[in-house]
Amino acid sequence: MWEVGQPGRDHGRAPGCVQPISLSRDRPDPNSKLTYWSERLPPGALMNNHVSSKPSTMKLKQTIHPILLCLIHFIISLYTILTYIPYYFLSESRQEKSNQIKAKPVNSKPDSAYRSVNSVNGLASVLYPGCDTLDKVFMYAKNKFKDKRLLGTREVLNEEDEIQPNGKIFKKVILGHYHWLSYEDVYVRALNFGNGLQVLGQKPKTNIAIFCETRAEWMIAAQACFMYNFQLVTLYATLGGPAIVHGLNETEVTNIITSKELLQTKLKDIVSLAPRLRHIITVDGKPPTWSEFPKGVIVHTMAAVQALGAKASTENKPQSTPAPSDIAVIMYTSGSTGLPKGVMISHSNIIAGITGMAERIPRLGEEDVYIGYLPLAHVLELSAELVCLSHGCRIGYSSPQTLADQSSKIKKGSKGDTTMLKPTLMAAVPEIMDRIYKNVMNKVNEMSSFQRNLFILAYNYKMEQISKGRSTPLCDRFIFQKVRSLLGGNIQLLLCGGAPLSATTQRFMNICFCCSVGQGYGLTESAGAGTITEVWDYNTGRVGAPLVCCEIKLKNWEEGGYFNTDKPHPRGEILIGGQNVTMGYYKNEAKTKADFFEDENGQRWLCTGDIGEFDPDGCLKIIDRKKDLVKLQAGEYVSLGKVEAALKNLPLIDNICAYANSYHSYVIGFVVPNQKELTELARKKGLKGTWEELCNSCEMENEVLRVLSEAAISASLEKFEIPMKIRLSPEPWTPETGLVTDAFKLKRKELKTHYQADIERMYGRK
Repeated sequence: MWEVGQPGRDHGRAPGCVQPISLSRDRPDPNSKLTYWSERLPPGALMNNHVSSKPSTMKLKQTIHPILLCLIHFIISLYTILTYIPYYFLSESRQEKSNQIKAKPVNSKPDSAYRSVNSVNGLASVLYPGCDTLDKVFMYAKNKFKDKRLLGTREVLNEEDEIQPNGKIFKKVILGHYHWLSYEDVYVRALNFGNGLQVLGQKPKTNIAIFCETRAEWMIAAQACFMYNFQLVTLYATLGGPAIVHGLNETEVTNIITSKELLQTKLKDIVSLAPRLRHIITVDGKPPTWSEFPKGVIVHTMAAVQALGAKASTENKPQSTPAPSDIAVIMYTSGSTGLPKGVMISHSNIIAGITGMAERIPRLGEEDVYIGYLPLAHVLELSAELVCLSHGCRIGYSSPQTLADQSSKIKKGSKGDTTMLKPTLMAAVPEIMDRIYKNVMNKVNEMSSFQRNLFILAYNYKMEQISKGRSTPLCDRFIFQKVRSLLGGNIQLLLCGGAPLSATTQRFMNICFCCSVGQGYGLTESAGAGTITEVWDYNTGRVGAPLVCCEIKLKNWEEGGYFNTDKPHPRGEILIGGQNVTMGYYKNEAKTKADFFEDENGQRWLCTGDIGEFDPDGCLKIIDRKKDLVKLQAGEYVSLGKVEAALKNLPLIDNICAYANSYHSYVIGFVVPNQKELTELARKKGLKGTWEELCNSCEMENEVLRVLSEAAISASLEKFEIPMKIRLSPEPWTPETGLVTDAFKLKRKELKTHYQADIERMYGRK
C-alpha cells in the first residue's frame, strides 16, 4: 500500500481537471503565494516517505531580491558559526544520537528477530515489580502520587446557539477552568462504581460495555472494571447502529456505560435489538425521558451507582481480583467484512505494551501534562493515558471540537482547551497534524511580504539546523512562538499513530512547534505496541525501532517479491512477538488462527499483513500492505473489495478499482465506463466528443461520480467509503493489458502503477 510507484499515463489531460467534492480537508491553496518545494517530488515520493526527508525537498521558496538574499544568508552563516562554537563544546549533538544503532538482530540468520538494544537479553513485561495487573499498577500509582492531580475536566459556563450565514445553527460553548480529581479521588470513585456494578449483578470475568466519548468518567469506569475483574467491551462513539448491535450481542452484555447524548442519539433506537441489556448507566446525569425503552431496561446515573456501591459496604471488596492472563478489554476494531472484530487484550498484554511505550518517553513524570481527546476506545489513546496515569502525569480532557481557540465549538473570543491546559504531551493522528499544517500555511500566505519572507527564511534555516542535529533558540522564541501557542506553547512531544505521517508534515511540526514527533507503529492486536521513534531522532519516513517489550522479524512474502535476504535492506511481512501480543479475536477462532501463532518457545506472534524493511540502525519502515483493507488518514478502515462490490453492478460501470492510502482521508477510483450508458448520459447533458474526449471530460467525471455516490448511499456504504474522485478509463482492462488476471481479477499493484499520475493528481502532491 505504501510502496514506491512508477510514473503513470496522463492520457493527454490537463492537470487539475478533477474537481474535489469537498475542500474542507484539502491542502493549502494551490494559488498561494507560497511555493512548496515538496510538491516537486518525483512520482511515488509520497508513498515512500524517506525520499522526501532531505531538507532541500521540503523547503519553502522565498521571494527576496537576490542581492538582499545573499546579504541575509551571510548574516545567517555568521550567526551559525558564532553559535556553533559554544554549542559544540556544551551539547551532545542530536545527530550523533540519531546515528546510533537502535535495534539489532538477535542472531545472524536472515529471519532473525530484531530487538531494541536496551532489551537484547530479554524483553520487558512489567512497569513496576509485582505490578502484573492493571489494578495493581493503579494502586501503586495511587499510593505514590496520592494527593496529586490526575484527571481534569473543564467547567461549562455557557452554551449558545450561533446562526451561520447559511442559516445553519452551530452550538458554541464558553468553558471555564479545569477542575481536577486527585489519584485518591479517582480511586474512591472507581472502587464505589465497581462495587455498585457488583450490586447490580455484574459478575467477575463477564462482559460490560462502554460506549462513550473520551472523558474522565470513561477512565474511572475502566479502572473500576480492572479492579473488579469485569471484562470491558469498548465501542467507538462514532460506530453506526448495526456495528453497535453486533458488538453488544456478540459479547452478550447486560450492562452498558454511556453518555446522555449517545443514549438519546444512538442507543435509544437500537436498545430493542440487544435483548440481553438490563442496565444502562449514563455518566453525566439522566436523559430527559426514558419511557420509550423496552420493559426490563433500567437507566441509572453513574453517581447513583457509585452511591449504591458506597452504601452497600465500605468494607466490601471485589469478589475476584484479576490474574495477568485474564481479559481486561475486548476492543472492537474494523474488519474487512464491515462488521467490527473484538480483540481480546489481557492485563499482561496492556502492561507490557505501556512498559515499552513509557521507555521511549524520557523524563516522563509529575511535571508533565497530557491532553486527552482521541477516542479512548482506540488502543493508542487508552495506552497513552495509562502510561501517563502510571507515571504521575496530569490528564486534562478535551475534544476535537474544543481543542484550540479556533475549534468549531469554542465561542469566538474564549479560550480552547490547549490554551488553558498548556499540555506537554499530546497524541494525534496524521489528519489532525495535516489540518494544522494547512491552516498555519494559509495564515502565512496572508501575511505581508516582509513577514512571509521572514517566516520562510526562519523555517528553512531551522530545517537545515535540525538536519544537522542542532537547535535554534532565537527562531523558536521570536518566530515560532505564536504558532507554538496554538497547542498551548509547552508541547515537548507529539505522539503520532493510527496512520503514517508524511515527511513534510512531520518536519513542519518539528520546526513550528519546536517539539519531537514520536511516530509509532502498532495494532490493536499488539496492544498498540510495536515501534516508536526516539525523541532525538528527527529522521522522517520511519516508525522507529522495536519497543523494549517486543521483537520484530520479517517473513518472506514471495507473491509480493519481498524477502528478508533482500539487499541493501531486509524486507518482508512484519511479525510482532512478545508479551504485548494479544489473545486473539473474540468468538472468532478461524481469524485468530490465521493472524496469530506461538513459536517453539511458547512466545506469541502476530502476523500484521504489513510489509516493512529495516534500516542499518535497526529502525523500521512500512513500505507496503498485503491486505485490501486500507486504513485512511483519520483511522477509518476501508475494504476496497466491499466498495467495488457495491458499485460494479451499475449499468454505467464495466469495471472499477477502488484505491486509498493512509496518507489521505478519502477513497478514489478508476472506472471503465460502459460505452453505451456513458454516451447516453453525455447526450442528456448536452456533451459531445469522441470516446476518449468524453472519458477525459471533467463534466463527465462529475456526472459519473454523482451516480456512484447515489448508488453507494443506497448500498449503505459509510461516508468515508464512498469515492470522492474518479478517473474514467477509455481502455478496457483485459488480461492482455496486464491489469487483470486471466480470471479478470484486479491486479492492484499494476493498476496503481498504470494510473500513478492520476493518483497524484486526484490526491495532490504534498
